[in-house]
Amino acid sequence: MSKKPNLLFICSDQQRTDTIGAYGNDWIETPALNELSSKSFVFENAYVTQPVCSPARSTMMTGLYPHSAGVVRNSKPDRPFSNLFPEVKTIAEMVDEDYVCAKYGKWHLGDDLSPQHGFTEWISTEDAHDNNFPNWHDPKHKDRKSQYYDYLVAKGHEPQGDHEGHKSHTQEQRGYFPMEDTMAMFLSRHTVDFVNARAEDEKPWLMYVNMFDPHPPYNGPLNDMYDPNSLDMGPLFLKKPTENTPAFSRVRSDCHMAEAEEESPGDPEKYWRELRAKYFGNMTVLDRGIEPIFKALEESGQADNTIIVFTSDHGDSLGDRGMLMKRSFYEEVARVPLIVHVPWLSGNEQRVDGSIGHTDLVPTLLGLMGQEVPDHLQGASRKGVLEGSEELTDDVFMQWHGGAATISLGDAEFDRLSEIPWRSMVSGPAGDRWKLDLSPHDLCELYDLNNDPLELTNLYAYPDHADRVRAMTARMREWQQRVGDDLDLGV
Repeated sequence: MSKKPNLLFICSDQQRTDTIGAYGNDWIETPALNELSSKSFVFENAYVTQPVCSPARSTMMTGLYPHSAGVVRNSKPDRPFSNLFPEVKTIAEMVDEDYVCAKYGKWHLGDDLSPQHGFTEWISTEDAHDNNFPNWHDPKHKDRKSQYYDYLVAKGHEPQGDHEGHKSHTQEQRGYFPMEDTMAMFLSRHTVDFVNARAEDEKPWLMYVNMFDPHPPYNGPLNDMYDPNSLDMGPLFLKKPTENTPAFSRVRSDCHMAEAEEESPGDPEKYWRELRAKYFGNMTVLDRGIEPIFKALEESGQADNTIIVFTSDHGDSLGDRGMLMKRSFYEEVARVPLIVHVPWLSGNEQRVDGSIGHTDLVPTLLGLMGQEVPDHLQGASRKGVLEGSEELTDDVFMQWHGGAATISLGDAEFDRLSEIPWRSMVSGPAGDRWKLDLSPHDLCELYDLNNDPLELTNLYAYPDHADRVRAMTARMREWQQRVGDDLDLGV
């Protein structure tokens, strides 16, 4: 290659793994992602570092676990450890200076409206997060608006939400916009413009496109695309957690099931089915936003020199186990799609067994781009896996630091349990997939993912598995020491 490789990194928001063809879904319309998968590495088991937006995104940008990046909770000015540490470097600050570095869409790691951390090209979309920077009480900041806000107002969409003394377009309001005015299409057009502008530029580029879909409020222009009554809801649908599962899971299920009954009295299943159908519609909205970007790469002649990564920050329960949204280590939430296209390595779909964590993304991409991989990164380069010289055998670790009170359902026990910290690990080798979830103040879990992929039988207290629990706990403590995680597991 005469020019350093480009990087196109696309992150969806709250996307389950089972929503695209590469992971077994043959009926949701996602032709762009299906085409990408057909010529890419598809990782069977990719995991986030924390199943909530800001912490997960901090890892994808920095190669660090959330506690090291400074983001253990969703970004909010009065919450400690919810904004990226100023001294922490993103991948944009690790690549050579000749790279043009762009971030379009959701930032969620501090000030959403200002270019920062090595990104010089910046398209902002999140006005409701504009208080996530120093001196946010200063009245002059109330006039700051995102580019998406300006676009929507120019298209005649007056903001309906009150936020810190000014108006913003709420997520609920945006769910009723026509296709052309969705955030997916807004970001798509800007990204296409960026790609086309780079075609005659000798400089390499790095682009993070942070999409919003299929994130709640479970509403969008394709609400009627999928029939709620014909959906296959799967074996976990409304299957409430048993007494042998954490109290947090059981209380969450009770709260969300009660919410469904309130929304659809006498027929709560109708609520869940309609919600899931709309979510799937937003998956197709997402795909339609991505398709023009891939087309622009091809037509501009840059596809053969551009690494493409597609993943998500976490999944969504969508009624599985009677729960909704994120904040759990169950597979439907913590496991996410990960598709990596490297033009000079992948010409057709190649499945990658074993488990991989998002901490490995930054070092792997730097390695593929021919860049130096800094010693401070807490993941490892998996370039050798893609080149066929190595296999995935390492354990994967996840964190939960508490903090779901921002989505309180008005239940005191829910709020209390949400603040209890957890740690989780998935054993690495493809044939030895066990998951251990540990908390000092709730019921711990152990699942045999090979024989119990739905995580229905908690084996933690079974005497036959005591040795396995001890061995995995020891490995988790070794990992904690290595990355500076000071949680006392209490076991």
